[in-house]
Amino acid sequence: MIACSPNLTRRFLLAALAACFALSTPIRADSPDGPALISALRQGGYVIVMRHPSSPFTVPDKAQADPANTKLERQLDDTGRKTAQEMGDAFRQLHIPVGDVLSSPTFRAVESVRLAKFGQPKRLAQLDDGGQSMQAKADDERSTWLRKKVTESPRSGTNTVIVTHTPNLTGAFGQEAAGMAAGEALIFHPDGKQAHLLTRIKIEEWPRLASSP
Repeated sequence: MIACSPNLTRRFLLAALAACFALSTPIRADSPDGPALISALRQGGYVIVMRHPSSPFTVPDKAQADPANTKLERQLDDTGRKTAQEMGDAFRQLHIPVGDVLSSPTFRAVESVRLAKFGQPKRLAQLDDGGQSMQAKADDERSTWLRKKVTESPRSGTNTVIVTHTPNLTGAFGQEAAGMAAGEALIFHPDGKQAHLLTRIKIEEWPRLASSP
């Protein structure tokens, strides 16, 4: 069991996290891994790369579309909107600092950032779905870009949040991103040259961590 205290050095905490996190196992709110993860994220220095939350495969008609969805793209469903809001609320309750926010320009990705209240995202074509929605295969250029991007250290005292799509995640990270659920995130610790994957966490786990004693 990891005993997290303010006196733990960053190096020790990272070593402890790496030892206790199984990369294919989501963090549970009642796990000793949960407090260690939150303690680390509060210090900043991590890159959180997530698949956008739940979204139907079909585009809405004009009557069902969000008023801001003027191009009638795919948008989040009720579950997607709820979990995006709850994730953002949990980050604020847990005092997890968010710095740069990078997003696919698709409506559903930008909508995720807006509902989480993570601030104005940088909309980047490199995080797009290739214009083919979930049917797109991994694009080598986008995958290479994302692999490199997660090695960049966040602004001091903050964590970088990246919102993108399944093809980019699996193309960039292979088995480490296999089977990612809607809203699930990979958490990396970059050092400017490479990035170490600590764990992956489902979007539903954030509010559970926030409600843990």
